[in-house]
Amino acid sequence: MTVLEEKADIGIVGLGVMGSNLALNLADHGFRVALWNRSPEVAFELAAANPGAALVPARDLAELVQVLEPPRRILLMVRAGEAVDEVIDALRPLVSAGDVLADGGNSWYADTERREQRLAALGLHFCGMGVSGGEQGARLGPSIMPGGSAEAYARLAPLLESVAARTEHGACVAHLGPGGAGHFVKMVHNGIEYADLQLLAEAYDLMKRALGYDAPRMAEVFARWNEGPLGSFLVELTARVLRVTDPETGRPLVDVVLDQAGQKGTGRWTVSAALDLGVPIPSIAAAVDARALSAMVDERQLAARCIPVPAVLSASPSGGRHLEDAIHDALLASRAVAYAQGMALLRVASKAHGWSLDLAEVARVWTGGCILRARLLVPIMAAFRREPDLANLLLDPAFEAYARHTQAGWRDVLGAAHRHGIPTPALSAGLAYYDAYRSSRLPQNLIQAQRDAFGAHGYQRTDGADDALLHSEWLILDRKD
Repeated sequence: MTVLEEKADIGIVGLGVMGSNLALNLADHGFRVALWNRSPEVAFELAAANPGAALVPARDLAELVQVLEPPRRILLMVRAGEAVDEVIDALRPLVSAGDVLADGGNSWYADTERREQRLAALGLHFCGMGVSGGEQGARLGPSIMPGGSAEAYARLAPLLESVAARTEHGACVAHLGPGGAGHFVKMVHNGIEYADLQLLAEAYDLMKRALGYDAPRMAEVFARWNEGPLGSFLVELTARVLRVTDPETGRPLVDVVLDQAGQKGTGRWTVSAALDLGVPIPSIAAAVDARALSAMVDERQLAARCIPVPAVLSASPSGGRHLEDAIHDALLASRAVAYAQGMALLRVASKAHGWSLDLAEVARVWTGGCILRARLLVPIMAAFRREPDLANLLLDPAFEAYARHTQAGWRDVLGAAHRHGIPTPALSAGLAYYDAYRSSRLPQNLIQAQRDAFGAHGYQRTDGADDALLHSEWLILDRKD
């Protein structure tokens, strides 16, 4: 029997960093993996570089399909968008009813639902599957968020559960729901990640500008924080990044990195989806806006020269260990609120799309392998196990304590930041959300009165017997007064 006649357990299309490392991960767990890449030599080079692995390179898609054990399982690891549709179109005449195609990229969830419906009509299964953990996660164990039909997941489960990260809470993979549920969950994961990264950047900026800490000292602070309730992959990563020295200048490498953050779109998608569903996620939106503002490098440099700094902002900021502890508390509270916003979005989306998301399972899947893995996910998981239909994490007594017990430091930090002109968009947005959510009455009564006055949009009374819209002639009544 030739190499190509030996049947493979799964095929991978697209052998970039993620696709290649997932292939090696699957091979490590005893699966035979067929490989194809748009540049076919990449598949043969990967197999040649790993002679002990059960990797079967194919010259074209027809050969890949031929070598797979039916019903076939094919994982697409290509760029989101048109490339996914192009591969599906190329595979469609080659595969058979009952075969499973899985998209492991960061696809827009509505595209996933469209593809699933299209392929279901042909008797094919399609699974939109979020994969988090980056290069290392793909190789050693990622967090995996599959959606689609239960039958499709049942076919993929033996492979996914073998290669996923594992924690004390189990394998970091679960069938999250039908349709685009998996990709929607991955999108929100990335949105919370945007907020988390921005919050860490703001904590770094406060320590640098308000406390005068250098990178090595900040590395020590983040490493210490990582031992407590802030413990997470991103806090640990921050400490490690801050310890790296630039070999060319001898300065901390972070200090010579241009202050312009890129983005691939999942943060914007999260904000867009939240707007469509009417769910406020201001911490995530602030993080997306902060990246957009960071890209305006030349304009910011001009503004720095043209807009004078008020005298009150010219004074040297004061601080010390009290402010350092307050920054810790502000970061902890703001992270808790960012998670609360993301989970609230998942809850509303699940109801709108009929996905029946188990938010405790979502938190469990995120406890290992993914970029968001953090100690904070354990109380989140517990909160949704206590009350699966919990409207907002801030309503859970144990979880709300994160914000309640830390808000004094949170407010102190923002006061100091505002006095000294240090931007804190995500920290500020989180506190504004917290204060608005806990307010029994907000000033939007004035907005509704204004809307009725200029546009006759109507309003409801607090003492009304029903929900009927009323209209008053505000400007005529004003003249009478």
